[in-house]
Amino acid sequence: MKIQIAAALLLGSALMLPGCTTGPAPAEVTRFHLDQPIAPGEIAIEPKDPTMADSLEFQSYAGAIGAELQKLGFRLAPSLAKSELVAIVDVGRDARQIGPTQAPASIGLGGGGFGGSVGGGVGISFPVGKKRTPMAVQTRLSVQLKRRSEGTVIWEGRASTEARDGTPQAEQGYAVRRLAAAMFQGFPGESGRTITVK
Repeated sequence: MKIQIAAALLLGSALMLPGCTTGPAPAEVTRFHLDQPIAPGEIAIEPKDPTMADSLEFQSYAGAIGAELQKLGFRLAPSLAKSELVAIVDVGRDARQIGPTQAPASIGLGGGGFGGSVGGGVGISFPVGKKRTPMAVQTRLSVQLKRRSEGTVIWEGRASTEARDGTPQAEQGYAVRRLAAAMFQGFPGESGRTITVK
């Protein structure tokens, strides 16, 4: 019995390759503010959901936001109580199907002929792997800058991006860093206008 290994391996390798990308996915960004100067000062970063405050997940978000704020001249406060400004951070993730479910690859086994001039054989194929459904992951980031003493929101940014599941661009940490950089680009930005940052 002849096993068609080469063809099966080539087919399997092609199907396992991730989607090719030429760069980071674009980010949609909208900013809102009071059209008044925002003087950089000492600022603390906290999650919208207080239960996330001590999680490693939130610490990674805070690191991304803090890095962008420091580029703008803000100073990170050692504790919430010592800052007049506070950045409230929220991150959301959703997935959606972007194509039909793909059948698993198959490997064929072919039977050779029996005898010198007698033709005949049996062909068998069986699936390898599982059915795969192409998915896209959307990541959303929102940040509010507030004055602690009066609770006034003086600036708000919202940003989102989408990438094919399984690619580096869809990885949560990467996506949040990308959104943070896009959100604070040209700070404070034009209020109420949605822009695309590539």
